[in-house]
Amino acid sequence: MASGHLIVVERLADFRWADADARVVTAEDFISEHTGESADLSGRPAADAGKRPRKVINLCRNYDYLSLGYYCSLLAEARGDRVTPTVETILDLQHRSSQQASLARLDRLIAGLDEVPRSVNTLSFHVFFGHIEDPELADLARKAFELFRCPLLQIELERPDGLNGWKTAAVRALDPREVDASRDALFMGALEEFTRRRWTPALSQYVPKMDLAILHDPTDPLPPSSLATLQHIVEVGQSMDIAVELIRKKDFSRLTQFDALFIRETTAVAHHTFKFAKKAEAEGMPVIDDPGSILRCTNKAFLAELLREHDVATPRTRLVSRRSLPRFEDSLDYPVVLKVPDGSFSRDVRKAQDFKQFQEIADAMFKESEIVLVQDYMYTPYDWRVGVLGGEALFVARYHMVRDHWQIIKHAGDGPSTEGRTEAVALQDTPRAVLDTAVKAARLIGDGFYGVDLKQTDAGVFVIEINDNPNLDVGAEDKVLGDEVYRRLLGHLLAKFEQRGAAVPHEQPLPTGLPASSKLGNVIRLGSD
Repeated sequence: MASGHLIVVERLADFRWADADARVVTAEDFISEHTGESADLSGRPAADAGKRPRKVINLCRNYDYLSLGYYCSLLAEARGDRVTPTVETILDLQHRSSQQASLARLDRLIAGLDEVPRSVNTLSFHVFFGHIEDPELADLARKAFELFRCPLLQIELERPDGLNGWKTAAVRALDPREVDASRDALFMGALEEFTRRRWTPALSQYVPKMDLAILHDPTDPLPPSSLATLQHIVEVGQSMDIAVELIRKKDFSRLTQFDALFIRETTAVAHHTFKFAKKAEAEGMPVIDDPGSILRCTNKAFLAELLREHDVATPRTRLVSRRSLPRFEDSLDYPVVLKVPDGSFSRDVRKAQDFKQFQEIADAMFKESEIVLVQDYMYTPYDWRVGVLGGEALFVARYHMVRDHWQIIKHAGDGPSTEGRTEAVALQDTPRAVLDTAVKAARLIGDGFYGVDLKQTDAGVFVIEINDNPNLDVGAEDKVLGDEVYRRLLGHLLAKFEQRGAAVPHEQPLPTGLPASSKLGNVIRLGSD
């Protein structure tokens, strides 16, 4: 499969690792390309060029201000390409003052240099796409690439006079010609890892409609989707001409090489999932879950206020602090349910039978959160779960309580958790009040993918929670619709991707680093040498 990446170099000979015909172009050709030609430099017809941002790797010899390397990244950004390095990165590399905070973060990752003789006060080493041979410096190399996003880096370390240990003195971009031939295997392995495609010079190869990354954690005991389900999504994607790849936390530096992101991890604001979502949104990539949805859904206190303000029925809910706790001694009808606002998967959810137990549970929860959410206990043999996508109901399931337990998940200390039975229900067999309430609640969050938990009693339908990364597994929530569930999810992301790619802004601000008085046509002069 073609990687869809375009490598830009100053001279074709600078990229000595493969035939420089289809995927490697000179900076002059890249800068001078015309959209009116029959095909662009990636091999796509010009008519289709606006629908899919190219992924450009800028390997020019230097990125000095107003150099060819600088202009390649500048124009790539103006054309809507995803380029590495960006102009922002280039400017950071040029100004030492911009590097200081990042260099200090790198200092904490320096390891494995205890045996360096005291007579050696400076060291430098090369990093290719975040990779280096020495495993003890692997974390430092990977973090340097995350911070500076430059394909080829030289990191310089120094040992301050009279002090133990090392500190990062500087980070600079490498000329591709500085890559020693003895390290060709490392370079090619790093490039292949970065693009996740075997590097071949074939001129015309299949290019998918979209490259989708699915972020997952294979060590999570209660993931939103099992590995088998994620692998099934990969297969469904192939049938839709969508390339789907499973990525992990360590792949953050590769995120911009994809067109869209689907997060299938338990999300939290103070967590790498939020960092991934923020980065994807900043790059204009469609993302589920988007940062706004994570912010709104992961805090139950926010949800309680949001639903109350929009007249969506919930169990009676109160917010309790240490100071206000004594006031609740005579005002609660027991049992009540206490929740840490940012808990998930029934974690940090406890039931109190009286005020004494209420105090004990609340005191423990105050160690995690200044606010504890208290709700009236409402028993039903199952919870309704309505999956909502783009403001419309996608699937419905009944989540039955664990036998002899009051929740759908029973956590057993440090042991395995027990889950109640999942029963898929057809949309047409779902009470209209359940569907309408779920859709109304989800639309308050956004137009992404949500799981709305509801209880239905003689008093009506009540929203318990809105999840930004709802469970979805083969043979469970998809039991009624089957693969149609996954096709709609992938189609939703694809439609957003194509819509953003086709949109042409009427007016754009000048890219970062370009003098306001400059006109590109007056600055760039090519072909005279």
